[in-house]
Amino acid sequence: MATSQIEIAQRVVESILAQKLKPGERLGEQELADLFGVSRTLVREALMQLQARGFVEVRTRKGWYVVEPSVEQARDAFAARRVVEGGMLRQTEGRPLQSVIRTLRQHIADEQRAIDGADAGTRAFVLADFHVCLAQCLGHRVLADMLRDLTARTTLVATLYQSKHDAGESCADHARIVSALEAGDIAKAEAMMLDHIGNVESALGQSLGGELDARAKLRATLAPVAKPALRRVH
Repeated sequence: MATSQIEIAQRVVESILAQKLKPGERLGEQELADLFGVSRTLVREALMQLQARGFVEVRTRKGWYVVEPSVEQARDAFAARRVVEGGMLRQTEGRPLQSVIRTLRQHIADEQRAIDGADAGTRAFVLADFHVCLAQCLGHRVLADMLRDLTARTTLVATLYQSKHDAGESCADHARIVSALEAGDIAKAEAMMLDHIGNVESALGQSLGGELDARAKLRATLAPVAKPALRRVH
């Protein structure tokens, strides 16, 4: 069965989530066409789809590259995750969540196994997938797709700015969120989710702050020079 442009795009996003594709990495059309056994036209269509979703960019006379998120884009991605995931949890109030809890507990067990024995890329993929899994379990297919993109964007950010957030900390955060859901304390689960996203973002704080400082310094350096007022001759 022929590979579709949707499958090609999905493979690229999954490779970003697994930190196998790095910010600024080149994506050659012919190399991808050979890899998937499809035409360059189909590859180009997949890359254009990814461009619209904010994952790749085309550079004149150079080709396609994985994006390198700016500081502003990094902040926007984390802010979007807080809005989406906090709101999603608020909608669970009063809903029976027993089957959801079982699935999420199994996912956390998978996370722990990945932390204990898998490579870094697999760990990153499984931990990011918790948020997609949560949306899917709650019946939010559109939000699940949105969160897959948002978590991939924040993974690119973490890769670019060298996040120090520990995989074990993420897994423990996930377990606490599920425990709060199991206890029916939705407000606590939401607060923990927001704290969790904030913890991941704060692990980037030093790098992001350094970049902001550098940009502020550059703006100051290139600011227009104040010219002295000319004295009028009477």
